[in-house]
Amino acid sequence: MEYVTLNNGVKMPILGFGVYQIPQEETKQAVLDAISVGYRSIDTAQSYFNEEQVGEAIKETDVPREELFITTKVWIDNYGYDKCKKSVEESLEKLGVDYIDLVLLHQPFSDYYEAYRALEDLYKEGKIRAIGVSNFYPDRITDICLFGREVIPAVNQVETNPMNAQYEAQENMESLNVQMAAWAPFGEGMQGMFTNETLVNIGKKYNKSAAQVILRWLIQRKVVVACKSTHLERIKENFDIFDFELSDEDMEEIKTLDNKDSLFFDHADPEIVKWFDEMTVVRRTQHRASEEQKKW
Repeated sequence: MEYVTLNNGVKMPILGFGVYQIPQEETKQAVLDAISVGYRSIDTAQSYFNEEQVGEAIKETDVPREELFITTKVWIDNYGYDKCKKSVEESLEKLGVDYIDLVLLHQPFSDYYEAYRALEDLYKEGKIRAIGVSNFYPDRITDICLFGREVIPAVNQVETNPMNAQYEAQENMESLNVQMAAWAPFGEGMQGMFTNETLVNIGKKYNKSAAQVILRWLIQRKVVVACKSTHLERIKENFDIFDFELSDEDMEEIKTLDNKDSLFFDHADPEIVKWFDEMTVVRRTQHRASEEQKKW
């Protein structure tokens, strides 16, 4: 495993296992499988509704807690100082841990200034080893780094894949001493990501898949990345990327795939902001209904 050193000296594995969209009933086993393969970084979030299952895996594994790097994210409806602080305490309880290695603000909406202040205080209290943000565009990450923050974000997790490579965003983060992390490295297979001729042909040179090429490309850019699967063979494949290195020519060829557009949504679009607000209400309502149903 390779590591990056965050701006506060904390070391973070450059490759992690994500649990986004993994059903609760499959999460514990998927995390245990990932840990058995060699992953030590696990990425979850309040809005994934599977923190408890990640916690069950942490409790069951023989790997010592100090060797694991656990990330979670605070969802929008937990922003504001008091609500954010309370929600992180709840995440600690669900995960069954005394501290969380990294906590991010999940989206750049609502009262994220006060939420970030809560993370700063939890960091000072030792309940979080590093704090950061997610989906903050260059103007937003620059703002939160420069104005009134006591603790510079250690990480900014943004959509990053060959079709939306975020080169300029990475340059800006590096100038601010913020580590870039990638979500959706495979773009959920959109735009033929796994069958892209450029990626497939590069992979053939190293006897690797397009997915492995993508992960290697990110790691060589020093971008932290989390990838997910519930299939053990794919979990193993995604981890098998430390035995080859892409050439400079390969890296330049992949660069030509970048069209600088999100495969999902534009956080600066007012309609997307409205959608996030509506989606938050719907998801919480559905989750509460599901939890009530379990009681019966």
